[in-house]
Amino acid sequence: MKILVTGANGFVGKNLVANLYNIKEGKNRTRDLKIEEIFEYDMESTLEELDTYCQKCDFVFNLAGVNRPKDQSEFMEGNFGFASTLLDILKKYKNTCPVMLSSSIQATLIGRYGTSDYGKSKLAGEELFFDYGKETGAKVLIYRFPNLFGKWCRPNYNSAVATFCNNIANDLPIQVNDRSTELELLYIDDLIEEMLDALEGNEHHCEFDGIEAVGQESGRYCYTPITHRVKLGEIVDLLDEFKSQPESLIVPEIPYNSFAKKLYSTYLSYLPKEKVSFPLKMNMDARGSFTELLKSEKCGQVSINISKPGITKGEHWHNSKWEFFIVVSGHGLIQERKIGTDEIIEFEVSGDRIEAIHMLPGYTHNIINLSETENLVTVMWANESFDPSHPDTFFEKVVTCD
Repeated sequence: MKILVTGANGFVGKNLVANLYNIKEGKNRTRDLKIEEIFEYDMESTLEELDTYCQKCDFVFNLAGVNRPKDQSEFMEGNFGFASTLLDILKKYKNTCPVMLSSSIQATLIGRYGTSDYGKSKLAGEELFFDYGKETGAKVLIYRFPNLFGKWCRPNYNSAVATFCNNIANDLPIQVNDRSTELELLYIDDLIEEMLDALEGNEHHCEFDGIEAVGQESGRYCYTPITHRVKLGEIVDLLDEFKSQPESLIVPEIPYNSFAKKLYSTYLSYLPKEKVSFPLKMNMDARGSFTELLKSEKCGQVSINISKPGITKGEHWHNSKWEFFIVVSGHGLIQERKIGTDEIIEFEVSGDRIEAIHMLPGYTHNIINLSETENLVTVMWANESFDPSHPDTFFEKVVTCD
C-alpha cells in the first residue's frame, strides 16, 4: 500500500507519518497493514510531486489546510482551493482510492461558529469531497475535528492546551478569561488510532446533531469516538499539579484512557531540557542512604535504600503499614519476626536473583548487607507515603538476646 499524506509537517501530519513509519518498518505489529511507501506532501513540496503521488497512491490523508491566514480570503484558497486541486489530479489519473478529509467542527456553522470564514471554507471542502465521491465512486471519509491536543502541537497558535502546557512547563504566564469554559478535546493518539482504523477499512461513522457527533453506521461523516469534555480551570489545575511533581514527588492519578493521563503525557513533551532531570533528596548517614523516589495519594511510595557493607537497617515494625523489599544489587539477608513470638523467618536475597519480599504488618524486620565490599541496593515500596506526624514505626530488634 502506498499512502499520501498532505499537510505532513503539521501537527496531525507529523504524528500520523511517524506512526505509519512504525508500521512500515515493523516496529508496530498491532496493525494488519503492509505499507510500501509513504508520500509526504507539504508547503515546501511541488505540484509536480503531488502529481506523481496522486498517480501512485492507494489511500489519501488530506490534512493540508490553512487556519491562521494573514487575510480571511486565504481560508477559501488554502482549504477549498487545495482540496479541489488534489481531487482534480486524482481524477486525471482515474485514481479512485479512498480519500480522507480533515475538516473541523466549525464547518457546522452553528452557534459561535456561525460567522466563521474558516468554517465556511471547511464546509465548502466537505461538499466538494462528497460530490467527488458521488461522481467517481471513490470512498470519501470526512472527519470534523474538535479541539486537538498532544505532543508536537504548536503553542501560541491554535490550541489553548498546547499554549498552557508550554507556558506552565517553561514558567511563562497564562491567561484564562473564564475557568468555566468547556472544551471538547480529542487526543492526538486517539485520533491516529482512528486514522489507522480508517486505513484498514474500519472507520467509525456518524451524523451530527448540531455540533455533537452521534455514532451511526450509515452516517456520511466519520469521527473518533473518544473525546473529553473539560473546563479550562480543570486543565490549568491539572497542569499546576504536574508541574509540582518534582518537588512533591506525588504522581497524580492517571487512570487508563483518562484525560489526566493524556494531558500529563502532553505536558511532559513541552518540558525544557533543564527540567527533564530533577534532584532527589538523599538522606545519608554512616550506614548508607535512603531516598524517596515517587509518591501517590492512593498507592503509597517507592524509595531506594543503600546499605554499606556489613550494615543492618530496619529493626522496627508497623501496625498497618506494609512494604515490599526488592534487592537489585548486592547480597543480603532479610529477617522478620512476629511481635510476641520467637520464630524468625529469613530470606537470603541478591541482585542476581531479583524477588519481592513482604514486610508484614505486626512483624519486626531488618535487612542486613552480607557483603564486606559491596553496597546493598534495595527498592522499597510502602503501601502509604511516610507521614512524620503518624509514622507507625516502632523500634524492636528482630533477634533478641535471652
